[in-house]
Amino acid sequence: MKILGMILAGGEGSRLFPLTKERAKPAVPFGGKYRLVDFVLSNLVNSGILSVYVLTQFKSQSLTEHLHEGWRFSSLLPDHFILPVPAQQRKGASWYQGTADAIYQNINLFEDTDFDLIAIFGADHIYRMDIRQMIEFHQRKKADMTVSTLPVPLSEARSFGVVEVDPKQAIIGFKEKPKSPKCIPGRPNEAYASMGNYIFNKDFLVNALYEDARRDNSSHDFGKDILPRVFKTSRVYAYDFRSNRVPGASRKERGYWRDVGTIKAFWEANMDLRNMTPTFNLYNNKWPIKSSPFEGPPAKFIFNDDDRRGQAINSTVSEGCIISGGRVQDSVIGRNVVIHSGTTIVNSLIMDEVTIGKNCRINMAIIDKHVDIPAGTTIGFDLKEDKKRYYVDKESGIVVLTKNFKFPKK
Repeated sequence: MKILGMILAGGEGSRLFPLTKERAKPAVPFGGKYRLVDFVLSNLVNSGILSVYVLTQFKSQSLTEHLHEGWRFSSLLPDHFILPVPAQQRKGASWYQGTADAIYQNINLFEDTDFDLIAIFGADHIYRMDIRQMIEFHQRKKADMTVSTLPVPLSEARSFGVVEVDPKQAIIGFKEKPKSPKCIPGRPNEAYASMGNYIFNKDFLVNALYEDARRDNSSHDFGKDILPRVFKTSRVYAYDFRSNRVPGASRKERGYWRDVGTIKAFWEANMDLRNMTPTFNLYNNKWPIKSSPFEGPPAKFIFNDDDRRGQAINSTVSEGCIISGGRVQDSVIGRNVVIHSGTTIVNSLIMDEVTIGKNCRINMAIIDKHVDIPAGTTIGFDLKEDKKRYYVDKESGIVVLTKNFKFPKK
């Protein structure tokens, strides 16, 4: 059984602006040392799926460099590869029109190959998944297409694409953001939300893509167009993600899946990592989250000449950091961050290569890479003033300093 993984990593990520101002959403840093794309790649590799194409489109340079630095296999194994594939307009002079069109425009990568199954997954969610278990379910059901689904409270299901199933998990209906979601059989308070992850039999996928491409009235999307059409005539099943069991994962983590598509959701998922017992545990060595290697020195905490002790409380601190008399609390600190004496950082995410001067106060903020914050700067305590200088998320009040942000010279 040969399986090809195809990752949809071309999303613009407009709701995550300004973190996506200069990079694709899957390339956004997360958790101090990862990128969002690392989670789906780790799931595929840990599941033994070692032939993977990553379909890119918008602002893909940072993502391509990350894949080159951290996700290369030996050239001695031709079936082991993780390769970025830029949008090439092979099927017309347009960008990808939808998720199905993205695969269709790259159908040459698998149409005439000996792959049996095609696993199509998104690139910007936080979760662990043993994809082999979904594949086993797909084979056991003799399915043509299997959709990974997440059980959600019926009261929240109106925000998702909801899959209706029969008692054997066969899909018998699908609606995008329905007013009256259909519950799971035997579970009247829950509905199945599509996660946008699919397993296809290769030949079935090829035929479905060609048929969809011929339709002028199609938006060429798996969820909006292909799934609602094929479940009526083909064997299409819903896989219950909550049933997935990952080695080393706690009961608390089962069913953990986060769409970090907004600043608030992104900040909340990062802040969960700082807790004593986070829902998503980065320290599970039986199912590791991999990323590009970093050869920097260990983090250092200094009791400095100002008689102040560098310390971090309920926080994660990455390699290469120097906390010299500063205090970090309830925060996530990226690599090669320098925090000087008298500075206090609370409830914040600081990305790589940031330097924070003396006597700064930072609260409820996201500081993107390569920012030098002058001594005495206050962020996150007076939103009226912050809005004059920085980007402030309307939903959450979180202050965001963009990558390479420059403070005016005094």
